[in-house]
Amino acid sequence: MVNLKQSVAPAGAEVTRNAPHAVVIGGGFGGLAAAVRLGARGYRVTVLDRLDAPGGRAYVHHIDGFSFDAGPTIITAPFLLEELWALAGRRLEDDIDLRPMTPFYRLRFDDGSWFDCSGDPDAMRAEVARLSPEDVDGYEKFMELSSRLCRVGFENAAHTPFGSLMDMARVAPEMIAVKAWRSIYAAVCSYVRHPHLRVALSFHPLLIGGNPMSVSAIYGMISSLERRWGVHFAMGGTGALVRGLVSLIEGQGNVVRCGAEVTQILTKDRRAVGVRLSSGEEIAADIVVSNADAAWTYRYLLPAEDRRHWTDRKVEGMDYSNGLFVWYFGVNRRYDDVGHHTITLGSDYKGLLKDIFSKKVLSQDFSLYLHRPTATDPSLAPPGCDTFYVLSPIPHLDAKIDWATEAEPYRRAIAKFLDNTLLPGFEQHVVASRVTTPQDFHDRLLSFKGAGFGMEPVLLQSAYFRPHNKSEDVENLFLVGAGTHPGAGIPGVLSSAKVLDKVAPDASAFASAQAGAAST
Repeated sequence: MVNLKQSVAPAGAEVTRNAPHAVVIGGGFGGLAAAVRLGARGYRVTVLDRLDAPGGRAYVHHIDGFSFDAGPTIITAPFLLEELWALAGRRLEDDIDLRPMTPFYRLRFDDGSWFDCSGDPDAMRAEVARLSPEDVDGYEKFMELSSRLCRVGFENAAHTPFGSLMDMARVAPEMIAVKAWRSIYAAVCSYVRHPHLRVALSFHPLLIGGNPMSVSAIYGMISSLERRWGVHFAMGGTGALVRGLVSLIEGQGNVVRCGAEVTQILTKDRRAVGVRLSSGEEIAADIVVSNADAAWTYRYLLPAEDRRHWTDRKVEGMDYSNGLFVWYFGVNRRYDDVGHHTITLGSDYKGLLKDIFSKKVLSQDFSLYLHRPTATDPSLAPPGCDTFYVLSPIPHLDAKIDWATEAEPYRRAIAKFLDNTLLPGFEQHVVASRVTTPQDFHDRLLSFKGAGFGMEPVLLQSAYFRPHNKSEDVENLFLVGAGTHPGAGIPGVLSSAKVLDKVAPDASAFASAQAGAAST
């Protein structure tokens, strides 16, 4: 029988000691949101994170006065955050200053032309007309489709568990009606002709781990989702949201422990009963929620004998999302002509996608996301300075690239590209720098194959075909985060935590069971 110790809450924490205990593995957005929701349902919650601070992919790097959000930077569907604050008896606006972005972002094409995306229908029609007048009617029809896709794929499905094929059958008619089997790129091409506009309306999955040429047309919902709820930035950076969520958890009397690496989910009779840390400490739990990478959870945290569905062979045989090369840099001057969010597209967009997802080679072409948060919040850099990060989609670790030797040449190639496009002469002003590669995702974030977003969100790896929110293999084990349903991105991982409301038992169920056992 496994010997387990209960975690001890810090002094002054007001927790109900006899409440059922939920252990959450990982302090990313999914794990923190799950902790708030479970706390609101009567659980005593302990969040365990292996890093020295919470956030996971949303960790914050502090270098010489510059603050760099390590991962997500775009906030959409803020109502999901408002729900979490309300569950903890607080108001989001009292703790977090969300600023709407106008425009949302600028796409800059290789020929020097650009396209500004915003939530203003008239402004968007004008942008389409400026780029391709003959595509205005097609754009309007695509946005009608996007609205339907948003209803089917987000409003009706994102917060719903897909634990059985019957759940898939329930949504199949709607999926067929919107032709979800097509790729998002193919769907867009059926409405507009201009190649730049086709990219502008279909690139979004690339930022959550999917190839626009192969992921489902359901991702066309993102255009409607952004128009309906806007694109926002949290003052203080995304890290301000992480700190706010930790504050909610602690306000519920629950615990977030950093520097606590889970090396095994403990089981008894195929039921999760706790976790073991790298220190050897064992912590008992009534339920375990893993916000760790889903593939890593099954491959490395659960013994093989407990896994009839997610076997080693199945985990290793899935297709995984792209890797990410991210260069964080601070400069000792301002670039006020550069917007908050800029996406630069290279000369061979389709070839780049083939190199990333099919050939798994390091392309000589670039499509980059450049983030300049000091355009909105100058406090993220010293006075008169700018904070940047530039993100390049690349293959995951199956590409067999030795990042110990290739990281610096690749960084220099990106620097040359930026010097020739958006930031001429900027390198002489760089005073802070840090690089992250797929190897870092694997080693630091325990991301399987160093993939940035878990399993690739193609149709047959989505919903029912993705690792379930309620584990298929082990009772009382639940999954949240990018690797489970509905997928990556802040709305996705927050929605995965919301699914727990339907698949995880209420704390009262454990209390009733304990009372019944005591009476007998």
